[in-house]
Amino acid sequence: MQVWPGEAYPLGATYDGAGTNFALFTEAAHRVELCLLHDDGSETAIELRESDAFVRHAYVPGVMPGQRYGYRVHGPYAPERGLRCNSAKLLLDPYAKAISGSVRWGEEVYGYHFDDPDRRNDLDSAPHTMTSVVVNPYFDWGDDRPPRHGYHETVIYEAHVKGLTMRHPGLPEELRGTYAGLAHPVIIEHLVELGVTALELMPVHQFVNDHRLVDMGLNNYWGYNTIGFFAPHNAYASWGDRGQQVLEFKSAVRALHEAGIEVILDVVYNHTAEGNHLGPTLSFKGIDNPSYYRLTDDPRYYMDTTGTGNSLLMRSPHVLQLIMDSLRYWVTEMHVDGFRFDLAATLARQFHEVDRLSAFFDLIQQDPVVSQVKLIAEPWDVGEGGYQVGNFPPLWTEWNGKYRDTVRDLWRGEPRTLAEFASRLTGSSDLYQDDGRRPLASINFVTCHDGFTLHDLVAYNEKHNEANGEDNRDGESHNRSWNCGVEGDTDDPAVLELRLRQMRNFFATLMLSQGVPMISHGDEFARTQHGNNNAYCQDNEISWVDWPDPGEDGGELLEFVRAVVALRKEHPVFRRRRFFHGRPVEGTHDELSDIAWFRPDGREMTQRDWESAHVSALAVFLNGNAISEPGPRGERIVDDSFLLMFNASPEPLDFVVPVNHGRQWQVVVDTSRADAVPPGTGPKVQAGDRLTLPDRSLTVLQRPA
Repeated sequence: MQVWPGEAYPLGATYDGAGTNFALFTEAAHRVELCLLHDDGSETAIELRESDAFVRHAYVPGVMPGQRYGYRVHGPYAPERGLRCNSAKLLLDPYAKAISGSVRWGEEVYGYHFDDPDRRNDLDSAPHTMTSVVVNPYFDWGDDRPPRHGYHETVIYEAHVKGLTMRHPGLPEELRGTYAGLAHPVIIEHLVELGVTALELMPVHQFVNDHRLVDMGLNNYWGYNTIGFFAPHNAYASWGDRGQQVLEFKSAVRALHEAGIEVILDVVYNHTAEGNHLGPTLSFKGIDNPSYYRLTDDPRYYMDTTGTGNSLLMRSPHVLQLIMDSLRYWVTEMHVDGFRFDLAATLARQFHEVDRLSAFFDLIQQDPVVSQVKLIAEPWDVGEGGYQVGNFPPLWTEWNGKYRDTVRDLWRGEPRTLAEFASRLTGSSDLYQDDGRRPLASINFVTCHDGFTLHDLVAYNEKHNEANGEDNRDGESHNRSWNCGVEGDTDDPAVLELRLRQMRNFFATLMLSQGVPMISHGDEFARTQHGNNNAYCQDNEISWVDWPDPGEDGGELLEFVRAVVALRKEHPVFRRRRFFHGRPVEGTHDELSDIAWFRPDGREMTQRDWESAHVSALAVFLNGNAISEPGPRGERIVDDSFLLMFNASPEPLDFVVPVNHGRQWQVVVDTSRADAVPPGTGPKVQAGDRLTLPDRSLTVLQRPA
């Protein structure tokens, strides 16, 4: 076999039509072998003799797409110095574009012996581990273009590739649980009819099923256990894992783009699947442990701000290069439209503290590719000072955990909620205005993959995670949920009706709030996990979306959700790009303020009203004639005006329509109704009229511009 010197860049395996260039960074190695793997279990070892700036490289003519390979790194095994090289372990390429197979757990994939963790383990891991795959980079994208929806036009739908598609009756069996299933017309049609503009996929980077979970008969379903930052997860491919997963993912993106739907990836750059000092040796750990991971003062051990055993070393130029190369790859080669960064506060930890101006954010800010796509932070981690909602740089949007908590508290009847609710409803200016960001920096959500589903939020006071095998100790115990009087399943029609009303309240509030709304998949037809609020290991009917038949309760709720999403999309007053001023807007010839707050009796709210512990009702006037931001061509934006009436109290309340903010109104949303209010059919209301809102309900009045 011919071996040529090759190039040190790009890292990874790069096929050029005639052969493949291989390049691997390792400062720790004395010697590196590229192992080309054959289907009979044998391997051809090629020593990478060329080295530039600690990058070992070679070009091998004739190596084609589909070729499986790995590395054996010869070097010091000295955990007391943070070094864990072991040539008995076949290692994944950190830059692998595709990964084949899965880990077969056993002592072979660990660098030590189970009965003596201090003794090096020289068992060969090759028959038991995953392998890297050379891929064909060529793909016919046709006339694919990114939809590039502005944040003010965006409705995000968080979904799991397998969970969304596994039980859809309109999908062929062979496409269920796959990227191809995402691209099927029945899935795309549902998203389009719902009004979704961006599909946020839970992790699709290649991940590993944890040893502990496999021994328990469970799987890492969520996928927050990445081992390949460039490779689409192979188990979601319908027709092979020798590079086919790359083509299938690209095809799904192309189909979603054709429907005007952006693709956002939930990415996990804060840790890897190799765990702590007792974890397996699959890739980074055996290639150059101290260059990739944050180690403690005793380098045998790992710093862990993620709760997963390790954290990547964000001050390492090689880690930063890996992450930035990965992000650019997914944008330029896979055509994705943005990223949601898991435990993003960890990415800011250069040393120990969370540094808002860390090297990672500096790199993002100046990168000509990554800075142009949607960047969403999960603004917390489990380390000290890790709750950083509102503290990310101006380019970023954030999952607004305070929005989630406050909206839940309002509708379950917590006291002293109104003042903060008003801030969350209007875009959380207390979090985002001081650093130049706008309401659209707030990604608003009530539920997501982590925690109760919307149905379970109104059906359970307590978590029920027994199926996870940890005696119900895992998962959040303080869920801000309310079961409406009965824990779990019930036949009581009054309880069931209240639960549906509460779900309508949550959806209506979400769509009427300034910011960017995010829906969790299946909530639109009340999917349940039967009280499990930590279904990370439930790759089964507990987590998979159970698609309803038309006419079921879920179908009725779906109609309501479509209606409130459409109302939001039709009216820019709910999608403002600037914060409210709380006064008339200059140049609009309107003496009314752009926003006003009222008590149920129609009088404006006072400071005492805001501070009252037991007040749980208010009305909000949104002036469509006082929108301060211009349209795309500098034109003035004029919209209808709206009056939002919230009764979160346990009793019916009379609301008086304010007398100075419009003469005639029409009801366009009423969450006390079992169905959506069809456009133009709601009751007419006059200024000064009295409306009775049932307990725990929301009514929206519309006044034409």
